[in-house]
Amino acid sequence: MIPVEFKKLYSGVDIPVLGMGTWGMGGSWTKETDHDREEIAALKAGIKLGLTHIDTAEMYGQGHTEELVGKAINGFPRKGLFITTKVWMDNLAHDDLISSAKRSLKKLGTPYVDLYLLHGPNQNIPIKETMEAMDYLVKKRMTRFIGVSNFSVNQLRLAQSLARFRIAVNQIEYNLLVRDKGNVTDRMESQIIPYCQANGIMVVAWRPLGKGNIARHGIKALDELAQKYKKTQAQIALNWLISKPGIVTIPKASSMEHMRENLGAMGWTLEKEDMRKLDGLKS
Repeated sequence: MIPVEFKKLYSGVDIPVLGMGTWGMGGSWTKETDHDREEIAALKAGIKLGLTHIDTAEMYGQGHTEELVGKAINGFPRKGLFITTKVWMDNLAHDDLISSAKRSLKKLGTPYVDLYLLHGPNQNIPIKETMEAMDYLVKKRMTRFIGVSNFSVNQLRLAQSLARFRIAVNQIEYNLLVRDKGNVTDRMESQIIPYCQANGIMVVAWRPLGKGNIARHGIKALDELAQKYKKTQAQIALNWLISKPGIVTIPKASSMEHMRENLGAMGWTLEKEDMRKLDGLKS
């Protein structure tokens, strides 16, 4: 089994460079229970393979995804896991956020999460009260770290200026084909990622394989490198991400085959020339 690699958050705490995304497990925008048994089994199998970083959110499956994650992690040593969940943008008022966090912890069956994120900014709720609530969660040990998702540089700066505890993570859509566009107003490669790297904020790349579009034949540079390194296109694309300083990623994996494939993105490195080739790839 390939050992999982780690990077360090600002405090020196390790975060696995590859995790398991859970969007779509237990439903997307609505709750679905038809595949609960298989999805719990998939998460358990991933943990046993070493994929101990699990990313979820209160919005996924109307909260059902958190319940599935809770059932999957039950029985594993809590200290060996890195659990992330996110509060939805409608719940960023002070008391609403704290209530959301308590509900998430109950569904997850854990007294704390390792990372609690704002799922996105909400211009209609004062960020000051949002960050005061996030500070409260850290003080009450309901989360070890706080972070954000889909925040621009200016939004990051403002949030940090109003928080006592440091923002550890900005989670953004980032992959070989989504480079300087996405769910934020700033450009990722020229603005957001450099700012995060300069300020000790870990970038967590979501949708690293572009809904599977990157994991198939058809992108010439990827096809050539897959042949050169005897790896799959997905492994090349994931290695490109985790080879960059201050970036980890959370590909969704609902099967053992995909999990093992994702693990194969670790334990080797792309040559500098090949990194530059992919850096120059345009969608």
